[in-house]
Amino acid sequence: MAEQRWGVGSNQYQKRPGRPVGPGRRAALPSLSQSNERRNQADACGITWDLDQVDLEAIGGERNVDRARARFRSRFPDMIWDAARLEGNTFTLPEVQTLLDGVTVEGKKLEEQEQILALNEGFNEIDRLVGHDEFQLTKQISVRVHRMIAVHEAIESGNFRGEGSVTGGGAVRLSDGGVVDGRATGENGADLRAAHHKLLDWLSTEPDPRARALVYAASAIRHQFYFDGNKRTAKLVASGELLAHGYDAISIPYSRLHEQNIALDTLFRTDDATQLMVLLADCARG
Repeated sequence: MAEQRWGVGSNQYQKRPGRPVGPGRRAALPSLSQSNERRNQADACGITWDLDQVDLEAIGGERNVDRARARFRSRFPDMIWDAARLEGNTFTLPEVQTLLDGVTVEGKKLEEQEQILALNEGFNEIDRLVGHDEFQLTKQISVRVHRMIAVHEAIESGNFRGEGSVTGGGAVRLSDGGVVDGRATGENGADLRAAHHKLLDWLSTEPDPRARALVYAASAIRHQFYFDGNKRTAKLVASGELLAHGYDAISIPYSRLHEQNIALDTLFRTDDATQLMVLLADCARG
């Protein structure tokens, strides 16, 4: 299988000063100061980060798409359970396995069952897209995945905030009870669409798919493109980018919920995604 590449013209990547020059290594910035680099990051992606602190080599994989997909599929029950449990779903792992086998679990709420089945649909769609060399980091793929996994929960699933008939939204409650607003939508969601476009433009200049995936996930989570389901959608789309290049998908275990909460608090308070990217990289293993 030919290696999947990011979007159109991916073979025309131009390295920016200071981007990674080898596995897990970065060259010193030759002309831009670190503060200028961070301003550029914030302008293009809405977040900042220090890739020197992120261990890209922690991301598992052999640059073999078929093997990465096989590991991905074999982990579906565990990853779906973790994703649902992080959202407060009370299904146990054996109950998730039972439900995915087509057997209804008695005594569970319908909405919890629907959440798990929706996640399963989204996971299978990412696997299908990668398997058919159809995956790209695009808004179209993001909204397709969101429409699947958040159909029973989000207002107007499959639309960015503001694109439908409902406006506002995007506020995030932090682990200490504080609230931070999501990005402004603009008229009919125009500002969010523009932000997503700028993000993709920036990613088209990043040659390392691991960095692209992590930046995409963190930026999408911070922007809160959707009314609900942002973390699940962002992590699953980022996983598609990793899988399409033979790396393993991202799955944050429920046991690391506290780490995720602290990283998200930092992201929303400061726009610094470094801590979250460190966690995401460490949770992309086969």
